[in-house]
Amino acid sequence: MSLIEKLFKVKERGSSTKTEFLGAISAYLAVCYLFIVVPGMLADAGMPIGDATVATIWAAILGTLMIAFIANYPVVVAPGLGISAYFAYYVCGAMGLTWQAACAAVVISGFVFFILTVTRIRQAIIKAIPLDLKLAIVAGIGAFITIIGLKNAGIVVATPSTMIGLGNMMQPQAYLTILGVVLAGWMMAKGIRLALLITILIVAALGIVTGVTPTDGIHNLLSTDFKLLPTETIFQVDFNKMLTVGIVGVLFSITMVDLFDNMSTLIGLSFRAGFMDKSGNIPGLDRALISDSIATMGAGFIGTPTSTAVLESAVGIEAGARTGLCALFLAGFFALTLFVAPLLTLVPAFATACVLIIVGYMMLQGTASRINFSDVTTGLPCFLTIFMMPFTFNIATGLAFGVISFVLLKLLAGKKEEITLTMAVLAVVFVGILIFH
Repeated sequence: MSLIEKLFKVKERGSSTKTEFLGAISAYLAVCYLFIVVPGMLADAGMPIGDATVATIWAAILGTLMIAFIANYPVVVAPGLGISAYFAYYVCGAMGLTWQAACAAVVISGFVFFILTVTRIRQAIIKAIPLDLKLAIVAGIGAFITIIGLKNAGIVVATPSTMIGLGNMMQPQAYLTILGVVLAGWMMAKGIRLALLITILIVAALGIVTGVTPTDGIHNLLSTDFKLLPTETIFQVDFNKMLTVGIVGVLFSITMVDLFDNMSTLIGLSFRAGFMDKSGNIPGLDRALISDSIATMGAGFIGTPTSTAVLESAVGIEAGARTGLCALFLAGFFALTLFVAPLLTLVPAFATACVLIIVGYMMLQGTASRINFSDVTTGLPCFLTIFMMPFTFNIATGLAFGVISFVLLKLLAGKKEEITLTMAVLAVVFVGILIFH
């Protein structure tokens, strides 16, 4: 048995080295926008943009290596958009903390995640969630991914009168995305396994040919002095600010939001990868939770917000990736990104938007029909979980509405035996989170 097979069980999971490699390319093209968007947010928090970019890349390398070797999952672990926005614009903005103090809060939250994992509290929470709600989480993430894709393409836009509405369909980003969705759907119908990767490459190329995608990245690559370490952010955490008024609320928010957001994302990705059994149990989830807590502590010391499982990992999973070998390849691609970061602009958001829409469809495909909508005490909480995720643009909020409504409806309907103590406590916690949101 080869070393790769011993470490990652590639053949055992019905995959191959080639499939894992191609899945990694697909996932990389879908997530590389993070290395442009997240550093921009961190710069708004006061970090030097160059160091913020390098720090974000290193956090992704660390987190993805952790989940590759500890959990053997084909998942990207990196600073996410939601928690990065909270970090930059609320903690370092409205709260007035320095980014050094905010990074210290990230380190502490990672330690809390670790304690909750080794004491099996996180696992108990996941196990307590009924199978129907777990399926609703997967479907909700599918809807969430879809609306992200539609937003990135300019197909769905904010409007003052109706909150959301149809964008300008004559914009190249919009019609190139629609073309990409049709192209990917056609190739999938033909059984072409590389449909998603091919779609991203074709739409990105069309963007360059039509002049929609700026090609400044090529010039910038030739004129850039590469910085390989975030010397201005690494180990700059300020623990003295942990004693200031209001820091408890910040710590609670960072910990709780990421706890449930990451947990829900891992449930959704595990389902699509075929790891979840018929009872809703996920083998190896303990190790995935351990790896993400270590990654979060490391991210804080490097100088970034909390590292979390990235939704767009689903693109690699749908391309066939099933093991940590995919994550190992991804970590390698992230390391290469340190040298070619300016070229990331050649893969614009609309090039991956069409694939996100397709992945959203895939996540809804195998879940919605299995949910027991005929029982309103189960079906309504699942409905709220699915639709509150995209409509609030927050995975944890969708789960909160699902859990709270599940406990209340079961209690009022005289079905107390279906409410576990963990679910009851979870509902109370979620009520507190929503009140103080």
